[in-house]
Amino acid sequence: MPKEIKRSVCPYDCPDACGLLVEVEEGRAVKISGDPEHPHTRGFLCPKMNRYQETVHSPRRLTTPLLRVGAKGAGEFIAIGWDEAIERIAGRWRNIIGESGAEAILPYSYGGTMGMIQRNSGHPFFHRLGASRLARTICSPAKEVGWKAVMGTTPAPHPDTVAESDLVILWGIDALATNLHFLHGVRQAKERGAQVWVIDTYRTATAELADRIFLVKPGHDGALALGLMHLLAREGLVDRVFLAASTQGFAELEAQVLPDYPPERVSELSGLSVATLREMARAFGTARAPFIRLGGGLCRYGNGAMTARCIVALPALVGAWGKPGGGCLSGTSTSGAFAMHEVLREDFMATPSRVVNMNRLGEALNELRDPPVRSLYVYHSNPAAVAPDQNQVLQGLAREDLFTVVHERFLTDTARYADIVLPATSSLEYGDLYRAYGSYCIQRVRAAIPPVGQSKSNWEVFALLAEAMDFDEPFFHQSADELIDRLLAQPHPMRDGIDLAALAAGKAVELRLPPGLPVYATASGKIELLNPAQPHPLPVFLPPHGGDLPLCLMTAPSRHALNSTFYERDELRARQGGMSLRMNPTDAATRGLRDGAEVIAYNELGEVRFVLKVDGAVPSGVVVAAGVWWREFAPGERTVNALTSQRLTDQGEGSTFYDNRVEVRPA
Repeated sequence: MPKEIKRSVCPYDCPDACGLLVEVEEGRAVKISGDPEHPHTRGFLCPKMNRYQETVHSPRRLTTPLLRVGAKGAGEFIAIGWDEAIERIAGRWRNIIGESGAEAILPYSYGGTMGMIQRNSGHPFFHRLGASRLARTICSPAKEVGWKAVMGTTPAPHPDTVAESDLVILWGIDALATNLHFLHGVRQAKERGAQVWVIDTYRTATAELADRIFLVKPGHDGALALGLMHLLAREGLVDRVFLAASTQGFAELEAQVLPDYPPERVSELSGLSVATLREMARAFGTARAPFIRLGGGLCRYGNGAMTARCIVALPALVGAWGKPGGGCLSGTSTSGAFAMHEVLREDFMATPSRVVNMNRLGEALNELRDPPVRSLYVYHSNPAAVAPDQNQVLQGLAREDLFTVVHERFLTDTARYADIVLPATSSLEYGDLYRAYGSYCIQRVRAAIPPVGQSKSNWEVFALLAEAMDFDEPFFHQSADELIDRLLAQPHPMRDGIDLAALAAGKAVELRLPPGLPVYATASGKIELLNPAQPHPLPVFLPPHGGDLPLCLMTAPSRHALNSTFYERDELRARQGGMSLRMNPTDAATRGLRDGAEVIAYNELGEVRFVLKVDGAVPSGVVVAAGVWWREFAPGERTVNALTSQRLTDQGEGSTFYDNRVEVRPA
């Protein structure tokens, strides 16, 4: 058969949603390359997706439903058929509902696929079932709260406008690992003479692109932003004309807050010298159009929402929002362009059921609740690895009375604890509609290859479960493509005038930003430096959770993995060089630790064995653990999230993966 080229999308939880060209031969994907016609990603792929066919056709792929026959966690299963698997699940759920009510069933999912249909296809089913709802806040809801406190629902600037900036600040983002294609515009800006700054807690790979690197004490970025505001105001570098016309509350901010953040105090809080703070403020205040790209890591502290709020407010003081190439990009919010209630179907709930925060899965599985969680259904997620407080999560998953179903492509850490494992399709095996959160692109794709083995998509499985549970709503009998057609048939201004033929052909198209930006979509119609609806009407510095142990643990992203995804690939694991902990040479010497040795990081939650990498790019007092490894490939019995807490952020109920402290000893 001749080879075919089909369009697809990277489905993973990354801002870019890269366009893919899939070379198909005899029903198999034989080559993956970037789509050069994609407006944002322009044909370039990260190392993870360049050989995505090796994930799709991995010998590790699950191809048939499995029934547990060994101990939980042992990964011992026998193959069964789909009919038996669905019958067993439905029968068990009926018994649980009869004895404890439907809230005893808990779904668990997140960003294993970012397609609007497949990612959300469990919501209508579990709403109809009456199951407990999951607060899906593991990523960056605190950053969203911080943005909205200042900017409301104002659209973020188009990412390409960064090319017009003369001062680009990559703040708390390792863009080479997590937002690769944004750097296209950054490089253009630099070629035109712009300065590029990196503000972070350690020297990331992205720092190689920077003209200046500023390392801040973990969890103290908000203090830095307020200190810069203090200096901008004191040295006459604020744009008072813009502030009077386009903001609310600068007078109150200047009088009530900024006096508390002189450079001497902020130097102590941030770790940057007074001279450096003055230099930064002067450069920011005299730049023509400063542009901040705000990352998510700095929002995963106990003060994450307030930190984001302080940084988002900063460009307003110099009028950057009114200048081409100026402002702040936290992320592009495009869900409003689609009638997502048609997918989520909250109207299927007879009454609102209880909400369980996904960051507190360990508590939910182990604490006495009414009713207790008696069944867990996991799809496109791996909580045994990615959820905080791994020891508590594993303890809960090991409960013999917990009926766990996992819909997965691989035998992950979570799947090993399942009673039934259902084989899942990869993104090349189903149709979906994708939107990005780092650009304004959308893309519709159809299956590029047939399902591998007996694997089924989320949509297909929930249709089978709906039938088994005797749901008679027509919604559950439509196809995924029919639901996509329904979404696209409903008009929205952001989709006015887009090339529908190109979209139908699988090409990426850009949504339309409202004309005449900036227009501030807030209650006041202005940038709200003062927001009376907030618990703190004005931005302030809130301390992180912190702790008594001496080392701040950075649970960093890896360029060769995405959370716990891609660990099925031997070459990507090899590129990471094993599960390591990076430490400053002075800290290593103080503890008698040598490069390449096995060490144990520990705190009150647990202990984890790593291979030590002594690295001068990491400041004293910080250790860095990149990636979320499968236990199968770890030096010991646990991975990094055995050290992370179930505590939440100040607002948004987000995770605090970066707000944990440890000590390290020889193994």
